[in-house]
Amino acid sequence: MAGAERHRLTWAGGDGQTAGVEGVEGVRWSRGVRPGAPGSRATRLELFYDLVFVFAFINVTTLAADNPTARGLVQCLIVLALLWWAWTGFAVLGNVVRTDQGILPFVAFATMAGAFVFALAMPQAFHSEAGGLPGPLVFAVCYFLVRAVQVAIFGWLARGDRELRRRFLFVMGRGLIVAALVLAAALVPQRLAGEPGEFGVRLVLWIAALAVEYGAALALRGSGWTVLSAGHWAERHAQIVLVALGETIIALGLGAGFVIDLPLTWLVIIAATLGVVVVAALWWAYFDTLALAMEQALHRTRDRLARAVLARDAYTYLHLPLVAGPILFALGLKRMLGGAAAPATPAGSVLPGFDLLVLHGGVALYLLALVALGWRVLRVVRWPTIAGTALLAALVPVAARVPELVALGALTVAVLATTAVQTLVDAPLRRRVREVALAEQLAVEAEQTTWRGRHL
Repeated sequence: MAGAERHRLTWAGGDGQTAGVEGVEGVRWSRGVRPGAPGSRATRLELFYDLVFVFAFINVTTLAADNPTARGLVQCLIVLALLWWAWTGFAVLGNVVRTDQGILPFVAFATMAGAFVFALAMPQAFHSEAGGLPGPLVFAVCYFLVRAVQVAIFGWLARGDRELRRRFLFVMGRGLIVAALVLAAALVPQRLAGEPGEFGVRLVLWIAALAVEYGAALALRGSGWTVLSAGHWAERHAQIVLVALGETIIALGLGAGFVIDLPLTWLVIIAATLGVVVVAALWWAYFDTLALAMEQALHRTRDRLARAVLARDAYTYLHLPLVAGPILFALGLKRMLGGAAAPATPAGSVLPGFDLLVLHGGVALYLLALVALGWRVLRVVRWPTIAGTALLAALVPVAARVPELVALGALTVAVLATTAVQTLVDAPLRRRVREVALAEQLAVEAEQTTWRGRHL
């Protein structure tokens, strides 16, 4: 085929929406859409795309902060799960093709616009404000458009191969079912979308849509797909974990409200400092060793099907609680700092039950996700982290009776102790993994220096 490259695209993979490039036949590539490569890494355009999700995560916490109830928390988690599925579709696309080449930057910009409106409508995903557009419908339509664009690109790539088209039709059929459920939820009459009706109608439809999205991925069992670039796949998911941890930092800056009209107090400063310590410990618990070990394990998994299943389990599924945990912690921290900065708040106030739930629950969810990742990828049981999670649960009754600053301090000490002990236990693994990572980094830098010296 003149002026084009011919590669093999395998479709309908482990997460139900992904693809990989291999072999020599199948997809007709052109200058408008360029294939990725096994050594590709994340592009600046993908980082730019993540800026939308910084805003989206802020709105997720806003959705729950305005409704600090069990119902509000369930709504928050549903919205976050939909948001995650929209994000991972773009991560998949970047693993298959070069998103910063040809026409794809313009597709990404259009998708970003839809994702931004999708995030903008999140606080009204379950109800409409009088005098404005119907929030649930705007939310549903934008989600559908973002997913439709992602699926359509893979459909275009599959147009030249009969087997790929057959698999694409399966994925498209699943997408139509999800679209029908999402739009049906949005069109529930307002009189049925009140307190009882929301759980009975709209919420159930959203949950059904999620079940179809995530369940189809499990049904496919990873057949027909491979991760083209293990480095890109691991890097993109590590970046979105950073975005989630950054949401906590944003909560520290905006939650107290003193930037606008509330006084800056010692209580706020101490609480913010403790929050930074917790976030730093969470960063260390994932990035210091585990993230590197997982990427190396994905690189070493040569079998295409085994790599697809590993990528699906460890990243598409288990990174969702890894992102949800910091967001829940940020929600609790935001509410705590907002109360601590208010002049009317008496000294020594205890944390409300909801705030305790999301503070301890968010950190515990993050730590449990690390335990699951350690077992799924490395087949190791992270006993110190399990013990730390149990300690967080045991501290909840105590934290409910002591001043909020003492409660946050106890949580901070528990997280620091858990991270420190796990690091000591992981010392042999840490040494091996970090040596390999440094050797790889030096080799890549040397190769890049050589190439630049010859060509630039």
